[in-house]
Amino acid sequence: MKLTEQELHTLSTRTVAHYDQNAEDFFIGTRDHDVSQNIAALLHFIATPGPATILDVGCGPGRDLKTLRESGHVAIGLEGSERFATMARSYSGCEVWQQDFLQLDLPPGHFDGVYANASLFHIPSQELPRILAQLQACLKPDGVMFSSNPRGNNEEGWNQDRYGTYHDLKSWRAYMAAAGFIELAHYYRPPGRPIEQQPWLAMVWRKLPESLAGERPEAV
Repeated sequence: MKLTEQELHTLSTRTVAHYDQNAEDFFIGTRDHDVSQNIAALLHFIATPGPATILDVGCGPGRDLKTLRESGHVAIGLEGSERFATMARSYSGCEVWQQDFLQLDLPPGHFDGVYANASLFHIPSQELPRILAQLQACLKPDGVMFSSNPRGNNEEGWNQDRYGTYHDLKSWRAYMAAAGFIELAHYYRPPGRPIEQQPWLAMVWRKLPESLAGERPEAV
C-alpha cells in the first residue's frame, strides 16, 4: 500500500525524534564499534589519487566522519537528527548538513564517495528509487557508494519508534542497478561468523558511466 505524504512525514519525524531522544546513549553504545572493514571497502574502490571528498549519509554522532577526516579525506556529514548533527560537528570537526532523508538537497557531481552505514534502511521502499537516484547524481563520474543495512525478506514497518525496510541482496541489486550503479562487491557482517549470525549486508557500487545509462533495468 502506497504511503501518503502525511504518512511519510510522520515516519520520518518519528524516527528522527527517536534518535534525538536517545542520542547520548546511542553514541556511547556505538562509538567503539569496529566498522573499519566498511570504510576500507569504500576507499579501496575510490580512484582519486589525492584526498577523496566523501559524503557520510546518516553520520550519526560522527564516529566514521572522524575516522575519514583523520585518514586525510574531506568528509561531510548528512544527518536528519538535529542532536546528532550537533554532536557530529563537535566530535569529528567536519561540516555536517542537517537534512531530512526524504528531502535531500545535494550538489550534483560533487563527491568521490558516498558512505551510508546503517542509514538507508530507514527509507520506505516506495521512496528508495528517488533517493538512490539523488545519491547517484551527487557522485562524480566513477564515484563509489558504500551501504550497509540490516537484511531481511523485503519486509518493512515499525520497530518501536523507528521505521525500517529490510531487503535481501536480490532486492538491493535491483534498486541499485535501476538507480544507475554497477556492483563492485558485497559481503555480510560481522565478519568471521556463520551467515545466520551476520544480520548486516554491506555493498559497494560504482556510478554507471553515462554511456551505459540507457541500459538501466527497472526497479523492483
